[in-house]
Amino acid sequence: MARATGGLMKTLAIIQHTSSEYLGLIEDHLEGRRIRFRYFRPFTAGGSLPGIGDITEGLVLVGGGPWGAAPGPHRLPSLDTEVKIVSAALAAARPVIGIGLGAQILALAAGGDVTVAPFEFTVGIATRTVDDALGGFLPRNYPLVRLQRDEVVLPSRARVLAQDETGRPALFQYGGSAFGFSGHPGVKSAMVEDLIMEFADGPLEAKSALAALRAAQVAIEDALVPIMTGLVQCTGLMSEFDLDTARDS
Repeated sequence: MARATGGLMKTLAIIQHTSSEYLGLIEDHLEGRRIRFRYFRPFTAGGSLPGIGDITEGLVLVGGGPWGAAPGPHRLPSLDTEVKIVSAALAAARPVIGIGLGAQILALAAGGDVTVAPFEFTVGIATRTVDDALGGFLPRNYPLVRLQRDEVVLPSRARVLAQDETGRPALFQYGGSAFGFSGHPGVKSAMVEDLIMEFADGPLEAKSALAALRAAQVAIEDALVPIMTGLVQCTGLMSEFDLDTARDS
């Protein structure tokens, strides 16, 4: 958990699905804004999931490696419970951010669906589809690192904010403060290396994708700056400290 640096701080609940995949570079941006975070790890011995009382400021669901949300042998064991948790968070108007598998869970909770697709590890480019995406802060183009199984089917009221080179949703918004990223915007190459080693069921062409990820790491870090600026504003996580800093800059 991020440590307090003084003053009133908000806390995000984070659902983690594997040992290797976590917030990554996003942690630094939250800490810099004095936003704390608490990980929930249901896959560990004695691990648990958050209740609605733990989601006071918002919920983030990170990816799941080879786990998916479509029916079949790779279906996430805690999926049904997590869909209920996200549904409750949406009903309570809590901000929700889903990444990879987390975006699929968000879509299911919002009335969408998920279809079966192979485990994919690709490094490409996402293109913004609307100028006001993330309050206008989403870059026109940014690196898109997809490391997931299955494909999301968006709910009817979802708004596509960016898409990949094939036209698939790269970022969608549901309601005022729920966002689903098909790729991890704060991914680290070391995190993916550990994830591939964690599971025997790895993605195809991992070697070439890892090389592309390493080459894109600086661009990922640069794009994350405006992405996080837009996210904290659109989700209401912007603190008075951030607002004062933004006014002075």
